[in-house]
Amino acid sequence: MVDREQRTPFYGVVLILVALGASMAVSYYGPTWIRVTVYILTAMAVVVGGVMTFRDYSH
Repeated sequence: MVDREQRTPFYGVVLILVALGASMAVSYYGPTWIRVTVYILTAMAVVVGGVMTFRDYSH
């Protein structure tokens, strides 16, 4: 279980980076509805990634 707790912040950072990369990829190309959908999903992914990254396991 300790190994999983150590990898959780890494997965959070990766999730944030992938979400930001996806939003950059669609920022100039594609229909507007795809851009809006990706931006909404990016916002949700950044929140989840932030929680995973900064979660405190010291309790």
